Amino acid sequence: MSRLIDKPWEKIFSDYKIYSHNFEKDPFIIKAKQIKISCQNFEKTGEKEVRILCKQDSREGRPQVFIENELFLLPTKNGEYAILKGEGFVDIPRADTTVNFYHSKLDFNLDSSKVGDSEMQHLDYAYASSLIRTFIDDKSLVLTIRGRKYTPEFKFVVGDQKLSVKGVQTEVDAGYEGKDKLVLIEAKNSKTSNTIIRQLYYPYRQWSHFTNKDVYTVFFERSKEDIYSLWLFGFTDFMNYNSIKVIKSCSYKIIEK
Repeated sequence: MSRLIDKPWEKIFSDYKIYSHNFEKDPFIIKAKQIKISCQNFEKTGEKEVRILCKQDSREGRPQVFIENELFLLPTKNGEYAILKGEGFVDIPRADTTVNFYHSKLDFNLDSSKVGDSEMQHLDYAYASSLIRTFIDDKSLVLTIRGRKYTPEFKFVVGDQKLSVKGVQTEVDAGYEGKDKLVLIEAKNSKTSNTIIRQLYYPYRQWSHFTNKDVYTVFFERSKEDIYSLWLFGFTDFMNYNSIKVIKSCSYKIIEK
């Protein structure tokens, strides 16, 4: 089924002869202003807004031309992107089907946590109940990071390609620092089958630059059945985008007093 982003990207590929680019040799670098020029005559916002066209957070969220040619998109600096061939995403394996009943460490109930249905709200509830501390096994964790920041310069490899990133905007849903750990959370409010590795790797590299503490990356998900699932990811090679692996995962049902 055709989506708003499909035709604009077909035109972009045609305008800049991306179809004939040799992705085995190097990525194709494209600037935001080129995308704007190519899509300026489309009528709908979703067909010409660079932010929307470049949002590819899952395999299925890519334009059809990317899917057909096994491509994905990574930002390299403010207003610049690299189109690469290869695997840009990681599967989110279903956590152990056993749901652990977790008893909140609070000695009172949180009425406000039941109002609304946002990712941040559910993440805050899990933290307030000490579920995050329990999963990471660190009682010293406190909330220290939230919102958007820009990366320092760092280099890495994706498949056989080398990339350099500088000044790319990142956002973690929450970051918790302890005595010897820094934990970064990417949160979702529904079941997710895969996610772009960038959402975990860029913050990991970014915060590793600013601390000598061990940096942990966690994918957090709260289902409609009030099941809280967490996956701890790690990178076996600091410089390799594709070296991501699941270290552990668990699902919980939070029980209040």
